[in-house]
Amino acid sequence: MVCSRCKIMVKTELEKAGLQPVSVDLGEVEIKEAPTPAQLKQLETSLNTLGFELIDDQKSRIIEQIKTLIIEHVHYAETQSPLKLSALLTSKLNYDYGYLSNLFSAVEGSTIEKYYIAQRIEKVKELLVYNELSLSEIAFQLNYSSVAYLSSQFKQVTGMTPSAFKALQGSKRTNLEDI
Repeated sequence: MVCSRCKIMVKTELEKAGLQPVSVDLGEVEIKEAPTPAQLKQLETSLNTLGFELIDDQKSRIIEQIKTLIIEHVHYAETQSPLKLSALLTSKLNYDYGYLSNLFSAVEGSTIEKYYIAQRIEKVKELLVYNELSLSEIAFQLNYSSVAYLSSQFKQVTGMTPSAFKALQGSKRTNLEDI
C-alpha cells in the first residue's frame, strides 16, 4: 500500500472478510483476532483483484517495510531527514544496513539505493508538473547537494533534462507502486 486510498481499500476488504482491523498502515495491517483459513483465502482473493498481495513471510515483510519507509520519506515527509538513507533504515527497522541491503538486492534484483533514487526522481517529476517550485527549490526540498547533481541524476534516470521533462508536462510520470 502506498497511499491513503490504498489503506481505505484494504480496511474495507478486511471488514468484508469479517476481520476487525486494529490498524491499517502503509504496508502493514494489524487485526484483532487471527483469521480463519476461509477468511484468509477470501481476503487474499479480494486483495489480489485490487492489485494487492498478502505478505506473510519475514523477508518479504522487511522488503515491504524498506519500500514503505522510502516512499514515506520521499513523498510524504514534510521535510527531508538529514540522516543518510542507511541510518534512517537501520534506526527504523533495527537491522544492520548490510543485511537490509543484501536482502533487498537478493529479492528485488536491484539495490536499495536505486529504488531510493527512482522514488526521488518520481518526486522531482511530480514537483516539476505542479510548477510551483524552481529547480533549486526542488533540489533543496529533496536534500540534493546541488541543482547540477539533481539535473545529472534526473537525466541519467529519465534520459532527459528536468526542463525537457517540464516541457512535456509530465506525460512520463510513473505510479509509485510501479517503480
